[in-house]
Amino acid sequence: MKRSFLSVLIILFILFSATAFAQSPQTSAHRHSANPTPTPMPDDAMQDMPGMQHGSTHEQPITFIDEILHHSTAGTSAQPNSTVEPMIMRARGKWMFMFHGVAFLSALQQSGPRGYDKIFSTNWFMPMAQRQIGRGELTLRTMLSMEPATVTQRFYPLLFQQGETAFGKPINDGQHPHDFVMELAALYDLRLGENALLSFYAAPVGDPAMGPSAYAHRASASENPVATLGHHLQDSTHIADNVVTGGLAYKNARIEFSGFHGREPNEFRWDIDSGAIDSWSTRLTVQPCENWSAQYSFAHLASPEQLHPEDDVQRMTASVSYNRPFTKGSWASTLLWGRNRALQSGQIANGYLAESTLQFAEHNHVWTRIESADRSSELLLGKQAEPPDFDEHFLARIQAYTAGYDRDFPMIPGISTAVGAQVTFYGKPDFLTPIYSRHPVGVILFLRVRPKGNAHSH
Repeated sequence: MKRSFLSVLIILFILFSATAFAQSPQTSAHRHSANPTPTPMPDDAMQDMPGMQHGSTHEQPITFIDEILHHSTAGTSAQPNSTVEPMIMRARGKWMFMFHGVAFLSALQQSGPRGYDKIFSTNWFMPMAQRQIGRGELTLRTMLSMEPATVTQRFYPLLFQQGETAFGKPINDGQHPHDFVMELAALYDLRLGENALLSFYAAPVGDPAMGPSAYAHRASASENPVATLGHHLQDSTHIADNVVTGGLAYKNARIEFSGFHGREPNEFRWDIDSGAIDSWSTRLTVQPCENWSAQYSFAHLASPEQLHPEDDVQRMTASVSYNRPFTKGSWASTLLWGRNRALQSGQIANGYLAESTLQFAEHNHVWTRIESADRSSELLLGKQAEPPDFDEHFLARIQAYTAGYDRDFPMIPGISTAVGAQVTFYGKPDFLTPIYSRHPVGVILFLRVRPKGNAHSH
């Protein structure tokens, strides 16, 4: 408990320091009023800023290429052009520095024989720098998380969740923390005329071209403090080793190809893993208008699981995201399907998700997440290790129904602070009642903090 509390204080210090940095006299005028008038910059200075030659990269993106050049999500994934990322910014010479992130301090309680109680924090922070180099734009970005310290015992409780290991045992009914270094990447974008963009991405730790934006970065999940049940069927590759990606965008579409190391991160979260590039993925993204984004992706993952190194996996995902801004609010939604096929065993698992977050009256959020995900027989082991020659096979399809609400309060200057709660009800087959109870429920009370700012000038 003491270590978790100290880690939360460190998180607040990071957020407060970044906000204070952004609110120095040279900072953009976002902080002064709801409709600020930015200080004019000389034309030559404007030309030296990233993206200024073709319209400001950090104004509200109009085209898909503008959205790509923002690079405000992990890896090279995209959200609808109209999505506004809370972000603080500062210009220094030819560089633009940005910072965004979020931290939740959660108190969780669950019912049933497998239900647990825990206080923990989920969080991530993304500092980024951009500048013009030659005919293109260079972006340097890292993403860090304090979860190795703020999620004790190497997982937090999450009923029916599966994926990765803790102390050499499979994690069942729990979610692993993120690595301390979630991303360490360099990106270079080169315009090919007015309507085309050639992009390169390299990261010793990063996010290959697979799936939509991971749950932690989606606008439709912005207020939900915990992972999706379908995480390891849909977007778990958002932390991978030795990632290289190339992409070509033309008008409203982009095709990408990635190579990376397929093994999931090990349970020692403070270090940076490595391995040969043995896996690949490809993704097609289409954004027909500013409020819509769709993607289809396919990957071959070589030996992704530590406990089953003999199994290669093929993964497919498809998703549609929608974002609609309006006065003092917005509405963001995602539909997502993911499918794993283990090549050696032939086992197939599917996960389906619908989630939506509504911001209204500026300071209020309500959200829902509805899931249906296949679970394997490993779930029956609970906290026990896999026995020799364990046969993992399909067990059941589980449903999860989540609803939540939070409200922002002016607690810390320069930081958006919200207090909220969410409840999750689960559906399951009757044969699981003896170990989960008839109607298992999970409840979370939380404090959420994030930098107060706006990546887009209005």
